[in-house]
Amino acid sequence: MAISLAQSTLFSKTSLFLRSSCNGLNRLTFCVPFSSGSSLSTKMKWKPPVASVLELGGVKIAKDVLHRIGNFSECNVDTFVSFDGYVVREDPTNNVPDTIFAKLGMQLHRRKQHPIGILKNAIYEYFDANYPNKFDTFDDLCPIVSVKQNFDDVLVPADHVSRSFNDTYYIDSQTVLRCHTSAHQAEILRGGHTHFLVTGDVYRRDSIDSTHYPVFHQMEGVRVFSPEDWEASGVDGTDYAAQDLKKCLEGLARHLFGAVEMRWIDTYFPFTNPSYELEIYFQDKWLEVLGCGVTEQEILKRSGKLDNVAWAFGLGLERLSMVLFDIPDIRLFWSTDERFTSQFSQGQLGVKFKPFSKYPPCYKDMSFWISDSFTENNLCEVVRGVAGDLVEEVSLIDNFTNKKGMTSQCYRIAYRSMERSLTDEEINDLQVDFFFPLASERPGAEQVKCCSKIKASGCAIDSIQDHKPYVRKLELSSLNDTAEAASRVHEALSRYFLGLQL
Repeated sequence: MAISLAQSTLFSKTSLFLRSSCNGLNRLTFCVPFSSGSSLSTKMKWKPPVASVLELGGVKIAKDVLHRIGNFSECNVDTFVSFDGYVVREDPTNNVPDTIFAKLGMQLHRRKQHPIGILKNAIYEYFDANYPNKFDTFDDLCPIVSVKQNFDDVLVPADHVSRSFNDTYYIDSQTVLRCHTSAHQAEILRGGHTHFLVTGDVYRRDSIDSTHYPVFHQMEGVRVFSPEDWEASGVDGTDYAAQDLKKCLEGLARHLFGAVEMRWIDTYFPFTNPSYELEIYFQDKWLEVLGCGVTEQEILKRSGKLDNVAWAFGLGLERLSMVLFDIPDIRLFWSTDERFTSQFSQGQLGVKFKPFSKYPPCYKDMSFWISDSFTENNLCEVVRGVAGDLVEEVSLIDNFTNKKGMTSQCYRIAYRSMERSLTDEEINDLQVDFFFPLASERPGAEQVKCCSKIKASGCAIDSIQDHKPYVRKLELSSLNDTAEAASRVHEALSRYFLGLQL
């Protein structure tokens, strides 16, 4: 590993960078930026991420946008610098907002005293004990991958919903933020590895509630068998791999949860056949632990392993950590509050999270007419783009279609600060008046009607120009609490549905 200073010719800022390569695979290293010299008030209750630029293998990633400037065949971290300006969006397919950008390089799974890192290491311990010196581990692979790696290499059909811009974060039409750690499977197989675990942060556009977040962490496991392994067993390669898979994962479940009842559910995945889900009976209910199966032969064929069979599994680290550590809200994994982080300082399983605060939520409703192009994921991106992790949940509470076939939907947005209690009256007092331009002020825009002051009941918009993904470019450092964040979200949402530029 080399450490050196680099000068960015594009931004004229000096930065410290780390570059690492192992076994020919592209690795992502954690980078620490130099201070920009600016400081935020210590009295503020909530702070946004510092604006910055991250370069990953020729990809400039900056606040508000991702900008492709070169070849994606290499993906090492080159620079991480403070930046106060803008990077021009060149590719119209780019739909990565700054809230997602801020999570790149956080690598919660590599922190030994974080619930995600603790669980990862506990799984490593199981494989080390039961398969000594067999499984290679990868936990620092670059999250920027090609569409081929993310979808084609794992046999995701061309018309599969997961390929849509509504579900996946695209940097451009051929490059994405990985949706799963399976995106590295083919590359590692071609590198000659036959037993390996891959852990990393993955990205999916998703709804907003206590169990869903657009950035989460997965672990992928793969084991490859040669004909000599199963020929003396009396069963074919597929059955041999399936039996070994179930034995391995049942042992892992006991390692994590103790002596629990288990059951296997037949399911479907594009990249395995047969495919299964493992469920355990835990705390008086059945809990899905992971998905797995025997690797599709076509994947092995493309990786030069035509005569082999293999199994693969994938599990969500947040999903299991919430159960193991009694963590009630997925947003807590990103908390830097010492009252949260200090509870896991021992770096081991067995700790149960003790809530340090439970403030009541504050609700705001917003209703609007929609067109066929509307998607809930786009709505959630707008909300996250303004309020960040202050938003607890976005839920559809009413759906109405009039005689003309026009549909109106009403969404309830729940805000909950983890720092202090807020009342609905307090939020309403902080709502600001704003007015929408008339049609004469913007060619093509239709006149709208809206309440002059946003209240708890929200506002109704008579017409919508477009539904292009949009995240408002705001200096969020001015948002001191949940109430002001709620106000900004509603303003941004209203203008978003009118297709206006802010």
